[in-house]
Amino acid sequence: MDPARTTSELIVQLQLLSRDIDLMAAQRLEGTGTSLRAVSVLMCADESEKTQGEIADLACLDKSTMVHTVDALEKNGLATRKPSQKDRRARVVEVTDEGRELVASTEHALAVLYDEVLARLPEADREPFLRSLATLAGGRSAR
Repeated sequence: MDPARTTSELIVQLQLLSRDIDLMAAQRLEGTGTSLRAVSVLMCADESEKTQGEIADLACLDKSTMVHTVDALEKNGLATRKPSQKDRRARVVEVTDEGRELVASTEHALAVLYDEVLARLPEADREPFLRSLATLAGGRSAR
């Protein structure tokens, strides 16, 4: 197999899947006043004290997109920023009760969406696929 073609095909297929999931999520979240990106940031931020930079890395966001997203979350009362206790130059994102409620209200819709995406695979292939995907992503997880 031609390595250049394999690399190109991998990139295209991952981008298509990502775009498909983004579009499906936008449809499911329509009317909630939020986006998959905002929910992802809230979920990453709520696990433990994390700086904006750490959350951006976990959510695969560039710094300017992260700042814009947290600005919007803060404006809507879903998150706040405070100086990090470890590094006063860094800002930690804290999820408010309203932010937690928003995440909770979207969890079912997103779980159904992910189940629908995985249902494209035979049941026996789903767990191995997710393990392989995690391996390809370097073992990183948003949580």
